[in-house]
Amino acid sequence: MTGAASGLGAAAAALAAGDLAAAFTGPGSAPVLVVGSAAIDLTPTPLKDWAVRHFGTHDKTVLLTGIYATMVVLAVLAGLLALRSLRAGIAVFALFAGLGLWAASSRDAALLPSAVAGLAGAAVLTALVRSRRPAVPDGTVTADAAPAAPATSGAGADARPGAGDRVGAGVGVGPAASGSSEPGMGRRGFLVTLAATAAGVAVVETTARALTAARYNVAKARAALRLPAPVRALPPVPASAHPAVPGLTPFTTPDGAFYRVDTALTLPQVQPSGWTLRVHGMVDRPLELSFDQLLRRPLRELDYTLSCVSNEVGGPYAGTARWLGASLADLLREAGVRRGAEQLVGRSADGMTIGTPVDLVLDGREALLAVGMNGEPLPVAHGFPCRSLVPGLFGYTSATKWLVDLELTTFARFDPYWVRRGWDRTGLVRTASRIEVPAPFARVAPGRVTVAGTAWATHRGVAAVEVRVDGGPWQQARLATAVSPDVWRQWSWSWDAADAGPHTLEVRATDGTGTVQPQTRNPPFPSGATGWHSTVVTVT
Repeated sequence: MTGAASGLGAAAAALAAGDLAAAFTGPGSAPVLVVGSAAIDLTPTPLKDWAVRHFGTHDKTVLLTGIYATMVVLAVLAGLLALRSLRAGIAVFALFAGLGLWAASSRDAALLPSAVAGLAGAAVLTALVRSRRPAVPDGTVTADAAPAAPATSGAGADARPGAGDRVGAGVGVGPAASGSSEPGMGRRGFLVTLAATAAGVAVVETTARALTAARYNVAKARAALRLPAPVRALPPVPASAHPAVPGLTPFTTPDGAFYRVDTALTLPQVQPSGWTLRVHGMVDRPLELSFDQLLRRPLRELDYTLSCVSNEVGGPYAGTARWLGASLADLLREAGVRRGAEQLVGRSADGMTIGTPVDLVLDGREALLAVGMNGEPLPVAHGFPCRSLVPGLFGYTSATKWLVDLELTTFARFDPYWVRRGWDRTGLVRTASRIEVPAPFARVAPGRVTVAGTAWATHRGVAAVEVRVDGGPWQQARLATAVSPDVWRQWSWSWDAADAGPHTLEVRATDGTGTVQPQTRNPPFPSGATGWHSTVVTVT
């Protein structure tokens, strides 16, 4: 127990010290976060897809839990090793620090927090182990001490080679074993030191969190922000766009329910007062905008369904919001896009890169530098203070959150984050449809049963939705009112459920170009999932 407690106490001190240092160098430089971020970068694409598929938006929580669990195991190991060899225990914390330093350098993060964490862990481990030495008043050994080895010098010290780091008979590091003439404090002294360590960790961690919040949290700035009105307000979404079917997805997705799939372990905190957007690369006139300058540009509203390429057939990673922002195409034209520029690379405050085909930004679609979502400033989780949106493209090729930089370049010169991992470069949204009512494996009574759901083919629109039962003929569903080609369309169909037993319902959509959603099932990688969504219900 002494060894385990020593290791865990030292690890807690290391994390608290690293967090305190990160309060001055940036929250993302905290050791656990830089290691976790590096782990995300190194994770193979199939494993990332598996994590998103099984854990959804909790994938980051699972990753951090795994990192902390691994640290607990290694901390216990370090403490146990330190009882036999203090140097070996310290070496484990040196490994901690080295891993953090490597991860920080790989992401251009500050090195100081990882270095401080390693030093603090080693120092506290040393203090805890040495405090467990038996008390030796006036040169005598207490009852807690192990029998001393025969003296080989007048001082009574153990002069055997290598004895300087070992602990005798599981009782802690005594003066004879450590090579030091200073006595320890025994079991009581260890418990006092451990309690002091726990108190110190609590104080340091509380201070670190308070400083981080005071220096970086943007909640107050976001709450104080008042967005200008759009140059032309969109009319409210008509009630006829959303069938009154219990259990059907709301037409407009509340901010708190909007999906989030990204690689950020901690949300970037970007103060509007210090935000700038740089436009450079293959342009005639490089530009730099402050947030106030962005808000003074004509702002437009856009009803838009954003979806994630990681979405499985029938999956939840799509949402519709009313966005407010400045025209991205207008800004690029002001900068003067040079001939040959093929790709617009957006960079976020945390270093993420997302590449968008330039011709799809300039072809007339309402691409935005968004600052608002559903009538409020962007939530921090969705890119506050500014993100990009390009209708018709999955988020991984169009929607840079926490946007701070736009570079015009060619496809050959630069591969963005997801392209380097094998995903399709363009990211055109696939036609998708899903059955939401009845729920999967629902039991329904015989008679008329309402089947309903949602379909989308952003920037092409949805022209038709069809449903069939048990592989029978396709039946036309009733489409709700179309709001825009850039948003999803909801649908319903009345099924005469006469035969008892299990039944398979399938759905397919036809987009605005007349192309029918393909039946062939393909996984999300590398360009988005395809296939008909199906569900099984039982007529009782």
